[in-house]
Amino acid sequence: MITLITIIHILVCFFIIVVVLLQSGTSGDISAAFGGQGSQTAFGPRGAASALSKATTWSAVAFMLTSIILSIYASRHTGPNSVLQGIKAQPIQTQPVKPAPSNQPNQK
Repeated sequence: MITLITIIHILVCFFIIVVVLLQSGTSGDISAAFGGQGSQTAFGPRGAASALSKATTWSAVAFMLTSIILSIYASRHTGPNSVLQGIKAQPIQTQPVKPAPSNQPNQK
């Protein structure tokens, strides 16, 4: 089941990329290049939604749902385990430190 959701999630990701790249930007006409106001404004009135904008909306919804499902699955199946949980603790053996031999000649 989780494999199916992961495959759907990956396909939706690629679909969103393609659909967003196919859309034209707002104020994408030639007057926007020279600083003029375009026929559309960033937050102003919009025309009827095109098929690409509807596809973007629905694929974004599918992306959010699959992301939430995958994160819930990951949180339920990983629990608060430690990386070192299965390793036995071995006692640390210490040895006395020996002084390092001196390479300098004796000075008198």
